[in-house]
Amino acid sequence: MRFTIQREVLLKLLRIVSGAVERRQQQKPILANVLLRATQDHLLIVATDQEVELIGEEQLSTIQQPGAITVPFRKLSELCKALPDAAELTFELHGDRALIKSGRSRFTLATLPAEQFPDIQSLNNAAPACKLTIPKKQFRWLVARTAFAMAEQDVRYFLNGMLLEVKQNKLFSVAADGHRLAMNYIDLTEQGLSPMRVIVPRKGILEIMRMVDEDDADLQLTIVASHVRAQSGNVIVTSKLLDGKFPDYERVIPRDGKMVVIGNRERLKEAFHRASALFSEKFRGVRLRMSKASLVVLASNPEQDEVEEDLEVEYDGQNLEVGFNVRYLIDFLSVVQSELVSFTFSDSNKSTLIEEVGGRGAAYVLMPIRT
Repeated sequence: MRFTIQREVLLKLLRIVSGAVERRQQQKPILANVLLRATQDHLLIVATDQEVELIGEEQLSTIQQPGAITVPFRKLSELCKALPDAAELTFELHGDRALIKSGRSRFTLATLPAEQFPDIQSLNNAAPACKLTIPKKQFRWLVARTAFAMAEQDVRYFLNGMLLEVKQNKLFSVAADGHRLAMNYIDLTEQGLSPMRVIVPRKGILEIMRMVDEDDADLQLTIVASHVRAQSGNVIVTSKLLDGKFPDYERVIPRDGKMVVIGNRERLKEAFHRASALFSEKFRGVRLRMSKASLVVLASNPEQDEVEEDLEVEYDGQNLEVGFNVRYLIDFLSVVQSELVSFTFSDSNKSTLIEEVGGRGAAYVLMPIRT
């Protein structure tokens, strides 16, 4: 194998795949390596932790000899960063060593055979169950409004990810952690799609989000029985899917509440931010006291510091007081975009539905807490 590449191009490819490089001590040293695969006119760099696989691809006219090998990610990355900005690197494979030349400098890196590098795409050769083409902006909008509610390291492993569900020519994204739930959807241009639901692990979602910037390009989403693949331009993210049954979110969303509070989103968020200033990591409870046309935000801490702020809202129901984790309230109000939001209550002990006034149907559910 022999090819030449600009330093900035190589660094860009290494940044693309960096999220999948295994950095912990583990039994497979090859997972700390990246796969370099040179074809006649393309260079692919691949990294995987066996849950997520990331591929960066670049067209090169300077490939003298195709081939494939794996090299240590950290050493290659640090070497590139230490070279001058305009440097050019030439890779040559000599036995089990990679020789890298740049100007008058020469570096030799130990390698491991490309044949030993895991390929998670080979785990399932079934025909795709679903193929979608979605504008990247639209997919980012869909997922960003629910991803914050994904669980982290929950014993209910199916909550450590996001449900993607295709039904009624819509794509739904749903995340929950046992204390809150977020649901959003977009319309799909494809017609006649069969219903389908999969759970994408948290890391897979975060890596896909990292590749979907704000340009107008499309995202190709391919789902099979055991993995999902997202591709845009020269970047491919492949993630295993989580087993298990995601909760029936339609049953979780409370639609029968009669007490509705409507308030200005920005003013509510600012009030919750001010209340959160009193809290430590362990204590985050805030009380909302509703009465006619009024919502009072109440908070205190073990040091007996207190906050009380009265906000004008639309409300004509009975007096009610409910406790919430203020961090969760701020998370919800940070992703919705409407000027007004509604809180729908059944009583102080049941979950609350938060929605955008005039929105498209996204729903946020929050469990109350004792404060």
